Amino acid sequence: MKKQVLIAAASAAAIVTAPAAFAPVAAEGVKVGYMQGFAGGRGIFGRYGFEGFELALDHLGGKFGGMDVELTKKDTQHKPDVGRTIMNEFIKKERVNFVAGITWSNVLAAVWKQAARSKTYLISANAGWSGMAGKNCNPYFFQASWNNDMIPEAMGRLMKEEGIKDVFELSANYQAGKDMLSGFNRRYQTPTKGKILYKLGNNDWQAEISQIRSIKPSAIFGFLPGGMGVSFMKQYKAAGLDKTVKLYTVYTVDYGTIGAHGTNAIGSYHTTFWNNDAKTATNQKFIKDYIKKYGKHPSMFSVQGYDAALLIDLGVKGSKGNLKDHKAITAAMRTAAIDSPRGKFSFNVNHSPIQDYYKREVIAGPDGKPQIVVRGKVASMVKDSHYQKCKMKW
Repeated sequence: MKKQVLIAAASAAAIVTAPAAFAPVAAEGVKVGYMQGFAGGRGIFGRYGFEGFELALDHLGGKFGGMDVELTKKDTQHKPDVGRTIMNEFIKKERVNFVAGITWSNVLAAVWKQAARSKTYLISANAGWSGMAGKNCNPYFFQASWNNDMIPEAMGRLMKEEGIKDVFELSANYQAGKDMLSGFNRRYQTPTKGKILYKLGNNDWQAEISQIRSIKPSAIFGFLPGGMGVSFMKQYKAAGLDKTVKLYTVYTVDYGTIGAHGTNAIGSYHTTFWNNDAKTATNQKFIKDYIKKYGKHPSMFSVQGYDAALLIDLGVKGSKGNLKDHKAITAAMRTAAIDSPRGKFSFNVNHSPIQDYYKREVIAGPDGKPQIVVRGKVASMVKDSHYQKCKMKW
């Protein structure tokens, strides 16, 4: 499942000569492999992420650092073994300079060594496995999103500060799901009523809802991404749990899923790094141009894809066209000097973002349809909890 396009400033079919400063390598250009899960309900994150990446390329005139771009897109199908195969093709067959994308932490865990050993830059547009923020950090890996723990850490802070007690935890039984619970509890610091680690891909929540009902918590903290979140929220409402149990989630409700959730999402809360209500010129242009190009509102996953592309552009500029100058590329990307819709952020020593986090609520708009509103900042310029384990080496 491969789509290959040569993108140039004038049109997708044209090849434009790079500026003279980049003449020694202009013929080769920048080769980028984009790998993400695109299929099914879980593929919504990959689809929004790639759209953000494409929009950034539009804003950059179809070039990275003034150089032509050869972009190859492939579908991991959400499977680690498929991810390994694709990464091998990118490195050995396509001979890419950068790989971007990756939705799921188990796929990231399966492919990062291939990239690092071949000295191929890997820019995650979503997956934030905590291992990459600690002992597996390396000069060739950058995080355009967050470390897995960080958004749930923001939720833990929020619920602790708001005095919410008797919380029940619900998360997927794989690496990212475990990271979510670790992050939440690290900041919540309060005993919970219990937890369930459900099977990834679950859509029948009768057993889980029955258990939650019997325990009678006051609130649920849930990591319920994609179609799993849509089905859970529907059944949660149908069971009447919303009348007695408040729902606080991460990676469950966003502009990418709000249409599928419909009114079921009203009354729920979530945390994120993106203040979609920000009136900055960059954020407003990003939203306006995204809607114009794709006919829908961008999600936070779109922001992550957008910034992944801007980071590649930053690295290529830092190399002054010499893509073999890896130290210059890394040094440039470490500055995080990009004009992001999320606002200013910086990179920690492990290349994990230091950024702000916000509380958002889903309310009924004037037309009765769900509307996402920002309810304030939870924390400012937060560092991840793993960077001290990072011993960055060339």
